[in-house]
Amino acid sequence: MSESELLPRTRCEEIFGRVTAAAKSEGVSDVEVMMGVGSHALTRFANNTIHQNVAERGGYISVRALVDGRTARANTNRLDPESIRRVTQDAIAITRLQAVDPELLPLADPQPCPAVHRFFDSTAGSTPISRARAVKAAIEVAEPESLTAAGIYSATQSTLALLNSRGLFDYYSETMAQFSITVMGADSSGWAKASACDAAALDSLALARSAAAKASGSTGPREMPPGRYTVILEPAAVLDLVGQMFGDFSATAIADERSFLTGRTQERLFGDNISIADDVYHAAQSGAPFDGEGVPRKKLTLVEGGVVRQVAYSRQAAHKAGVEPTGHGFPLPNELGEAPMNIVMAGGDTTVEQMIASTDHGLLVTRLWYIREVDPYQKIMTGMTRDGTFLIEGGRIAGGVRNFRFNQSLVELLSNVEALSAAVRASGEEAFDMVVPAMKAHNFHFTEVTRF
Repeated sequence: MSESELLPRTRCEEIFGRVTAAAKSEGVSDVEVMMGVGSHALTRFANNTIHQNVAERGGYISVRALVDGRTARANTNRLDPESIRRVTQDAIAITRLQAVDPELLPLADPQPCPAVHRFFDSTAGSTPISRARAVKAAIEVAEPESLTAAGIYSATQSTLALLNSRGLFDYYSETMAQFSITVMGADSSGWAKASACDAAALDSLALARSAAAKASGSTGPREMPPGRYTVILEPAAVLDLVGQMFGDFSATAIADERSFLTGRTQERLFGDNISIADDVYHAAQSGAPFDGEGVPRKKLTLVEGGVVRQVAYSRQAAHKAGVEPTGHGFPLPNELGEAPMNIVMAGGDTTVEQMIASTDHGLLVTRLWYIREVDPYQKIMTGMTRDGTFLIEGGRIAGGVRNFRFNQSLVELLSNVEALSAAVRASGEEAFDMVVPAMKAHNFHFTEVTRF
């Protein structure tokens, strides 16, 4: 299906016209409509065999009404005229039951929004056969080594539109391909995952080879004592751990004193080699260039040389602070306010191989999982290593080790970084996809050995 066929602009205008007509019949003139249509295809494999292939298509309409200082929304996944009328009436009825919000702003005015192109025929044209071929090639990497592979290959296409009664009409289409593989040995495992808007840029065979090499290279894992180690975190591990802190780069969270940045903005919290931006326009990023109210997203310098410089502002948070919104607000009503969603962490020029060669004694970590917060102010997180943890001795990989549980402050971690690789688009399981480097850091705190 082509980009224009998924949810044509004319269809968006038709749906919005039905919403405004239904609202007018209820005596309401201020409405906002978010709508989306998407298709998702998935090939799943396990035990070196494809066992599931599914495809689905769906859509939704989310209507928000404003009535006398009140707001609420209602949603439906039915796009016929009667369902559109009913969801509009429901939104208005719910709105009239709400308490007046003295901080509620009028609907956003339309603003020019830079265009980004992230819809690729290579992804939209994905078929069960093309995905099966990629999976077959991945399995053929594992089988000769007596390894067992499992994972998924998915392809998604979606269109999002946001319209309101002040003339705003934002529209965005995107495709996304994702490949994830876990390779299991008798007492070891390896893992790799990646995503790309353009499926042609997704090298599933290279991912399979990486996962298989980790599984083969970590057989017979030895048990190392817990303690503080120099670690080399691959990009997926960096993403899943460091990604836990970006919800705190929110003006609302800071004002509510639920952010570790409360009272700390414009301070040096991290090492001078740490710089982080939020940039939806970066070539390796994804997502719409406007926020939940239709405000264009601005590029933010979150951290520069270790100093916290900027945070995200929704329209409401910006109005209260007397500044301009940054285009990072979530759809209203919500309690969270805003957050940066397109993280780009600046990298360096040290390869992972060079990091290993420069490490006398340490650990190489493929990925982390089951990450939870222990101390919100120091941003101490706990979690475990998984699917490829290796001992480094004398600048060389000395074999696999049993997995660890860690308790680690992100403030401390990002103050102890010794080297960074080039930044790449990375995928994990505990945070959304970001552009991050691998990193080498000292004094990473492992508290105990896990049972596997």
